[in-house]
Amino acid sequence: MSLTQIGFFEGGQRLQMTESIELTIQSLQAYGDGHPHWGIAWSGGKDSSATLTLLIHLMETGRIQRPKTLTVFYADTRQELLPLSIAAHQIMDDLSERGIDVETVMAPMDKRFMVYILGRGVPPPNNNTLRWCTRQIKIDPMQEALSHRLAQLDGNVLMITGVRQGESAIRDRRIEMSCGKDGAECGQGWYQQVLPEAKGLRGRIATLAPLLHWRVCHVWEWLKHWAPQSQFGDWSTAAIADAYGGDEAEEINARTGCTGCSLTETDTALDNILLQPRWSYLAPLKGLKPLWRELREPQYRLRKAGAERLKDGSIAKNPQRMGPLTFEARLMALDRILRIQADCNAAARALGRPEVDLINAEEEARIRELIAAGTWPDGWEGDEPLATTPLDIVYQDGSIQPMLLLEEY
Repeated sequence: MSLTQIGFFEGGQRLQMTESIELTIQSLQAYGDGHPHWGIAWSGGKDSSATLTLLIHLMETGRIQRPKTLTVFYADTRQELLPLSIAAHQIMDDLSERGIDVETVMAPMDKRFMVYILGRGVPPPNNNTLRWCTRQIKIDPMQEALSHRLAQLDGNVLMITGVRQGESAIRDRRIEMSCGKDGAECGQGWYQQVLPEAKGLRGRIATLAPLLHWRVCHVWEWLKHWAPQSQFGDWSTAAIADAYGGDEAEEINARTGCTGCSLTETDTALDNILLQPRWSYLAPLKGLKPLWRELREPQYRLRKAGAERLKDGSIAKNPQRMGPLTFEARLMALDRILRIQADCNAAARALGRPEVDLINAEEEARIRELIAAGTWPDGWEGDEPLATTPLDIVYQDGSIQPMLLLEEY
């Protein structure tokens, strides 16, 4: 069956908002009955927030049948941009008033972003060799929460996500909308009977992305104009669109990430927020990204000396690799982050605006406790030389080569 036949481009025209919603309804109707329990993976971003609020609206208006249980899993990374965090908590209040269960999913203390870097000494993530953040502060905690929830239920679960490809991907055939995985019918979204990385959950959980076909303009339209209206749920979603850049969000192809994300070249998300006068007091947050970049430099880190022998007896491929942050570097970074937080919050109090929470008192105490205990990442003892110390590499054949490799941890 062709894409035109299933109604994506009727007469060569783009999908209208009502048509996109209708396809979403068809997707949910096709698979909802086969799963007595539903969960929604919600990050607080634009796509997952549109999915969440639309789904509840469709239930409340009887367009789709409500499952036996519905649980919203909110991924709190402790790194969200402040406007998005505020909007998420407003939506959680709305959900609570509706009697909908919301489970906040967060990494355990020692795995949280700031604690892992400053307490344990693991360098900030980067795109080349050490991209640990997304899995650790979002994916793994979500999988743990799902496993725990499944143990409490007597049937299988349909996990609904905000994954969205848009019409351009459909037209280019980068993703086949005419059929899905595991027997999905035409036009019913990307349905999978097995959550790909859900260890121990096989056969009990499936995923559905009912907004897969939505254009980005539909997402903005829903969040900013439809969802806030009483007939569509009176949701506090306009603030989400504003956080992405307001009316210009679609034109600038706005995306958001963590505050001061170390994986991006520029701080586009934060820059967009700072352009809005009511958020301009958050300008000190611009100091985070340079700090993460600085902490990857050798003067703040240890490195392996000579040839590193692995557990199987072989020699590591990256001899003299740079590793964890020194205690002095961690304390320096902690002090700078706390000063950034203090500067933002002093301005917030003067203006009567919301305060930031980069590192709370409990996290600061744990960071200092880990440092005082002499904590190092696995495989490091703390007696390794500074990464600025030139050392000779000793190979298995006994040869020696003087060099300084500044490879990442």
